[in-house]
Amino acid sequence: MKFFRPAHLSEALSIKAEFPDCVPIAGGTDLMVMINFDRRRPAALMDLGGIAELRAIDEGADGRLRIGAGVTCRRLHEDYADALPALATAAGTVGSPQIRNRATIGGNLATASPAGDTLPPLVAAGAVVELASTRGTRRLPLEEFLVGPKRSALRPDELIAAIEVPRRSGPQLFSKVGTRNAMVISISSLALELRPAAREIRCAIGSAAPKVLRVAGTEALAASLPWPADGEPARALGGDLLHAFGELVGGACSPIDDVRGSARYRRRSLEVLARRNLTWAWQSLGGTSCN
Repeated sequence: MKFFRPAHLSEALSIKAEFPDCVPIAGGTDLMVMINFDRRRPAALMDLGGIAELRAIDEGADGRLRIGAGVTCRRLHEDYADALPALATAAGTVGSPQIRNRATIGGNLATASPAGDTLPPLVAAGAVVELASTRGTRRLPLEEFLVGPKRSALRPDELIAAIEVPRRSGPQLFSKVGTRNAMVISISSLALELRPAAREIRCAIGSAAPKVLRVAGTEALAASLPWPADGEPARALGGDLLHAFGELVGGACSPIDDVRGSARYRRRSLEVLARRNLTWAWQSLGGTSCN
């Protein structure tokens, strides 16, 4: 097995261009499991841990955060709870503290699992993936980057350089259902974001379709919400709207039966998560209890 340890991103891209089958490794929390169980045996590995560029987080003039692919889940969880609360919450549910110390946002993206914890908040936020190669850089909406179960639009000579995420403009929440509270793969997960200025609801679900996906059709529901006027608290949200949102989310998923849960349970759990998270997010706009 060949092993490379580049010091700079440009060096890593040159290696990937020459050896397209070379598998990048950062935290290794997914890849090493497959190697240990002999499910994967790469001909070459490239350690990205020494590339400082991939560990940087920068804020652009438009308020978007550019998060390097090598940023760990621990850093997102501990340092970005204000700017990106849903992503920070999701990052805090990844594995154990030891795993969060190693696991990177780029690794979660590259694995492209429908159960990836950080993916629903990123999809809900409208994140964009930055993909780099010696040919240049291209940017893809995360929804387009994820193409199927553990499959992405990443080309053989490309590396994930960063993910760009808008700073929140309203409440953000992430919840997941699992067989226990820690170190668990989600049975279902949901990220919700309210954008009061735009009168917009954005929602994404995980572990309930071939890939993490954004719930479509929220525009009509958002138009029906009693959004707070300037300087005024939010009014009570009716139970009929909560029920409609739960049905919308439940109808958007296409779950399967597996060892972790049935399709019926997944759909039902997402309906409940949808209503609860919309209730909590709405309350945070003005502290008004929902009906």
